[in-house]
Amino acid sequence: MKNIDPCVLVIFGANGNLSRIKLIPALFRLEVAGRLSDSMTILGCGLESWKDERWISEVTDILKAKFPDGMDEQAFERFCTRLHYHPNPPGNSDAYAKLKQVLEETPGFAPNVVFYMAVRPSEFPAIIDRLGTLGLLNQQRGWCRVVIEKPFGYDLLSAQTLQGSLYRHLNEPQIYRIDHYLGKGTVQNVIVFRFANILLEPIWNNHYIDHVQITHSETLGIEGRADYYESAGALRDMIQSHLLQLLALVAMEPPVTLSAEHLRDEKVKVLKAIRPITQNSVHAHAFRGQYTSGTINGKPVPGYLDEPGVTPDSATETYAALKLFIDNWRWAGVPFYLRTGKRMAENSSAICIRFKKPPQDLLRHTHHHEASHPNWIMLGIQPNDSLKIEMQVKVPGLDLTTRTISLDATYRKGTEQEHDAYEGLLLDVMLGDHSLFLRIDEVEWAWRTVDPIIKVWAMERDFINGYQAGSWGPRGTYRLFDNDDQFWRHSLNPEGADLQAY
Repeated sequence: MKNIDPCVLVIFGANGNLSRIKLIPALFRLEVAGRLSDSMTILGCGLESWKDERWISEVTDILKAKFPDGMDEQAFERFCTRLHYHPNPPGNSDAYAKLKQVLEETPGFAPNVVFYMAVRPSEFPAIIDRLGTLGLLNQQRGWCRVVIEKPFGYDLLSAQTLQGSLYRHLNEPQIYRIDHYLGKGTVQNVIVFRFANILLEPIWNNHYIDHVQITHSETLGIEGRADYYESAGALRDMIQSHLLQLLALVAMEPPVTLSAEHLRDEKVKVLKAIRPITQNSVHAHAFRGQYTSGTINGKPVPGYLDEPGVTPDSATETYAALKLFIDNWRWAGVPFYLRTGKRMAENSSAICIRFKKPPQDLLRHTHHHEASHPNWIMLGIQPNDSLKIEMQVKVPGLDLTTRTISLDATYRKGTEQEHDAYEGLLLDVMLGDHSLFLRIDEVEWAWRTVDPIIKVWAMERDFINGYQAGSWGPRGTYRLFDNDDQFWRHSLNPEGADLQAY
């Protein structure tokens, strides 16, 4: 276990949803686990003109709601001693100068600082410019790290513009671009699955793998976030960030070590090798849809166009599916299918890898033999983290009949607790570990992959495929598949292959 340097964690947007729902509970769990430095301080910065006592009261309410069955009282008392508050109301030109004074002159405050931007991305540049102008980012007293949440721009140009504003005051090692999806234990287990099991390496290539599917589906709609989702859509929100990162982890070559730079170097190589999608080929490689009214868990739900804040003629996609090729030695000719959607039939995230069929079906002349089924390896990310392998076995009896069995394993033992992604990511920031954070070239190459699609869809606003809420997406996505025997896996169960032409 590495030692953590004492630091001050400054949370801009301390009273916002991200802070209340994710950051504060995650920090408290780290407190309970004994992973925070004794001299670590949490300094909330918000628009409200609160005193420390009011902030402590707010945090108490947050934790009581999050842990209704009770909390570790000793850990709670320790946690409250860490809490301080600094008001940063709009129009107060002295707020940042006073923040500098608080950080540098308060007894017991460590010289190392983490600035967490739990605010709208549009506010990042102004806050960082003010911090930089006052010298709070120059690392003269101790190290300084800045955490920013996605989206990192809305296309390649805006991402580069955002990065330029950050580089005025920060260097790349100070910047932690957080993608909470990469903090999920099962996502990290992809690395272990790939590189700690030698039996997989000989078959992890285009000689044996037919195609790869990466799916993230949600039963939720936009949940009152129309202002964000109308400018983002499913392609930007999930595929450009989360799913392309999963693709890189599945497809990358073994890194020299698991250090942050070696790991990120190999992911960038994969993203660079993705075959560019020209504007003329967008329709052959991408499909979009928008949910209409339907039923989720037995309850009627409105269509996207009926959601509050959505324009009546919106062409924003709530479903997106892509077919990508990685033009390198290992993966040449293997399609990678990525899809995501809101108001789908299930909450599910999974990586499904289908292998090719045997070169000769030796059982084809036996009685009762059905067409051979391919092998699958499937990694469930949510709701249940699991590993499943599908194989063919003989059915007990006198006849030579086969059926599919699933070899199932869950990662957690009964006594092991599941941790929220933010716990590990916050710990990594304080440790200075960049392994699960995005480097700027990763961000740029991911935008290069989807930018042509964004441009074509922005021009074609007259029609968008609809799909009923509670279904598995719009009909017609089958045209993305290369072969007639390829279908979406809707479930990790053996019967989970899609038998309809979606």
